[in-house]
Amino acid sequence: MRGPDLDRERSERRLSLTEFMHSYNEGLPPEYPRVSVSILETFIGIYPELFKRKEAWSLDQHRKRVMDWLPSYIRYSTQEK
Repeated sequence: MRGPDLDRERSERRLSLTEFMHSYNEGLPPEYPRVSVSILETFIGIYPELFKRKEAWSLDQHRKRVMDWLPSYIRYSTQEK
């Protein structure tokens, strides 16, 4: 009999915005951009359909989407300045 799948439990656990930010940034390569609370709030504003509640983040549902979106957000943000 198998024990609990800890990676799966970690990925599916519901997180607050700040918990997600810390989990997301943890272990990223140094050259990859980190997220902040303000970046994640912008993400919520652009993709509200991904959130039933503002504080309902999970690594399995949101991490890849944020990773895919973040480079274009950073490019756009730096072009505005």
